Amino acid sequence: MTTGANPLRLQIAEKGVGSFSALALLRWALVVIFLWFGGMKFTAYEANGIAPFIAHSPVMGWLNGMFGVQGTSYVIGVLELATAAALIIGAFQPIFSALGAAMSAATYLITLTFFFSTPGVAEATAGGFPAISAMPGQFLLKDLVLLAASLSLLFASVQASAVDVRKW
Repeated sequence: MTTGANPLRLQIAEKGVGSFSALALLRWALVVIFLWFGGMKFTAYEANGIAPFIAHSPVMGWLNGMFGVQGTSYVIGVLELATAAALIIGAFQPIFSALGAAMSAATYLITLTFFFSTPGVAEATAGGFPAISAMPGQFLLKDLVLLAASLSLLFASVQASAVDVRKW
């Protein structure tokens, strides 16, 4: 009995296409961010800081009602620390390379939705959108680069046999 070829090949991102040092730099920079930000979620300071973003989010707003402001921050902190752990293990295990990169990408996709749901992103004194405020507008927009870093790791981790990822 023969089986069809597996269309996906998982690998450690740094061992595939792209520059080893560039992908490693992206991985470890994301690890630092997730460890730092995830750890901060266990403080009242951070819980209160993210509360306005969560409260106005159609994606995450329900968390405050279920867990309260600090509880929501704890949940996000656990997820961020789990993402850091997956990224760390992913430097050695292919499945975790893909999982950590996917978790990171999901995080930044969600935070980019805050760009559209959080009041004060457009800067009225500068003529409104597309002029954006320093806080929260520019603060949120930088997550676009973190999403690109996450997707770069993900694409390098998951190689589809029918798709040449290097063309992306």
